[in-house]
Amino acid sequence: MRRARRALLAATAISLAGCSLAPDYRPPAVPTAAAYKEVTGWQPAGTAVAPSGQWWQAFGDPTLNALEARIEAANPSLAAAAARYAQARALVGEARADLFPQVDAQVNSGRSRESANRPFSPGTTSTFTTTQLGASLSYELDLFGRVRNNIRAAEAGAQASASDLAGVRLGLQASLASDYFDMRGLDARIVLLRQTVDAYGRASDLTNTRHAGGIASGIDVSRADAQLASARAELDAVLADRANLEHAIAILVGESPSTFALPVLDTNIAPPEVTAGLPSTLLERRPDIAAAERRMFEANARIGVARAALFPSISLGASGGFESTGHSLLSASSGFWALGPIGAALSLFDGGARRAQVRLTRAQYEEVAADYRATVLTAFREVEDNLALARQLAKQEQNLQAAVRAAERTRDLSLIRYRDGASDYLEVVTAQTAALDAERALLQARTRRLNVQVDLARALGGTAG
Repeated sequence: MRRARRALLAATAISLAGCSLAPDYRPPAVPTAAAYKEVTGWQPAGTAVAPSGQWWQAFGDPTLNALEARIEAANPSLAAAAARYAQARALVGEARADLFPQVDAQVNSGRSRESANRPFSPGTTSTFTTTQLGASLSYELDLFGRVRNNIRAAEAGAQASASDLAGVRLGLQASLASDYFDMRGLDARIVLLRQTVDAYGRASDLTNTRHAGGIASGIDVSRADAQLASARAELDAVLADRANLEHAIAILVGESPSTFALPVLDTNIAPPEVTAGLPSTLLERRPDIAAAERRMFEANARIGVARAALFPSISLGASGGFESTGHSLLSASSGFWALGPIGAALSLFDGGARRAQVRLTRAQYEEVAADYRATVLTAFREVEDNLALARQLAKQEQNLQAAVRAAERTRDLSLIRYRDGASDYLEVVTAQTAALDAERALLQARTRRLNVQVDLARALGGTAG
């Protein structure tokens, strides 16, 4: 057994000193600018906030903060991604097992009777019980790096899965924030429409009073009633849309929509300004970029595994134990051992299957390398898109505020002119419609600004570089 132990240690040393047939790994170069184009010449107003692990806290909304905290504990999609990562880690352990000898133990016991007509010793019979207790060992020498490259590939796959998990988490956080801000945008529209319905109701009452007094025509009454009914119908539609968003938020936090409710709040959440940093830091922040890079490394290691199959597979074996037909099973005289077999296997002809496998793994590497470059370029585009949107939407909101003020003045003046008999109700309807359109556009722009900041935080990876 001492001789077997020495042989195993020598084999292990030879295996660890073996070569690796995987190509030298070099991530492909991607064009990276020194700075984001859309930031140049523009200094956003407000407090600059760098992305952090809890980037949503920059919006300063306690309800959103509480909802985001529930994703980690209760979201089923995140739980599924965590399970996929656990599977990847288990595959690493399975691959690492090939670094060690495979040891099997056997216990056999049987009773036999020999024939009196057997060859060489005929004429007598005997009955006996045989008991065997032993173990066998097998070990593959990793001379060409098949095992080590397989482990490297599994580890890279697990690291990619970890980045996938981070990407799922970030995506869920961003989806929750977007749904929440969309819902709060609808809340503001609900408040606006309720006020509009009240105002249109008073205008309808005024028109009916004037009609009863013979001052206003029936057309004015019909126009006022149509305005009021349209506003009520729009309010019903917005309430339905809000309910759908509330249900979506419930699913994201892992709760049944039947038991989840958020009250309507008239809040004006100011969008924070997210500091984009340098394009080079994006390669470290984005989980999808990290996952794509690790899959590239995995594919590179798989080339080494495929190339190792072109060379002989060398394995060692050993066995030993005790065997006896009597009661002295564990005595020295009952012991047995064997070194070997030492085997070398090489396929001499396989129709080109192994070389085709090498070509396949190389092509797979080229595919994931191209995917990596596309992922990086897409990330840069998403940041630039959202920076441009943030800049333009800030200007749009300022212009819409001016439009709302002008439209409200026109609406108020048209009502005064109508009361004084200087115009018919068509002028009032036109002014009310223009004011409502301007106010609605302003609320939509504010909601979109919030969503753009969420998209920018997601595009930047959601974590500080």
